[in-house]
Amino acid sequence: MSDETPLLVTRDGPVVRAVLNRPARRNAMSEALVARFDALLAELRSDATARVLVISGAGGHFCAGLDLTEVGAPQDPDAKLAEQQARNRRMGTRFQAISDLPQVVIAAVEGGAFAGGLGFVCAADIALAAPSARFCAPEVRRGLVPAQILPWLVRRIGRSAAARLCLQGNVIDATAAGRMGLVHDAVPDLDAALAAAIADILEGAPGALAETKGLIAALGATVPPGYAEAGAAAFGRQAAGPEAEEGIASFKARRKPAWAPG
Repeated sequence: MSDETPLLVTRDGPVVRAVLNRPARRNAMSEALVARFDALLAELRSDATARVLVISGAGGHFCAGLDLTEVGAPQDPDAKLAEQQARNRRMGTRFQAISDLPQVVIAAVEGGAFAGGLGFVCAADIALAAPSARFCAPEVRRGLVPAQILPWLVRRIGRSAAARLCLQGNVIDATAAGRMGLVHDAVPDLDAALAAAIADILEGAPGALAETKGLIAALGATVPPGYAEAGAAAFGRQAAGPEAEEGIASFKARRKPAWAPG
């Protein structure tokens, strides 16, 4: 049923909630899920009555990133390269669209926020984490590259911390994420913290909030000119290559990849 409705969208007055709804796959991003998510972003761009967007995940998970069953599917090499470049390009566009919304975007994180899921967290204006939250940029361990999430990670935690997170590829908990600024607050009661944040935001004037977001964006682009295309090219090369084939196969088999020490 969740794959029939991969994104649950509800609304309570000015507050829109988007719940990634593939819990059996830890809310990994299928093409169907992101198509619906992109449609929601397009709707919200011109919705003057919506003031807050909350992004969360079903089943105690936030988002495991791309659905590797789709990334690793057998395909003609040239077609695979083109498809993965296009997929990654759309990922970068999606993060920018989240950031560009006139609404205040809150990521409410339970469970894993990995890879592209980490991008959702960093593209949001505010990120709150439950005690169960875990964060990771594991792409290099899968033979892939964290192409489109890198600029957003750097914006949130700085280049040095982002480099360590992406190159080491280890999992960090909510406390560590709060300490480095990856999330704004690691809280014992996520629902209460989310309700308080929403209440605070609704005290602000809608136009003033949107203008303030515009001014923050005017301080400088998160993604440097030319980076999105370079990132898509790098992701495509890796995703269509032998390292990704081995990395994804080893991940599915729950074994170490050939390049890792035994």
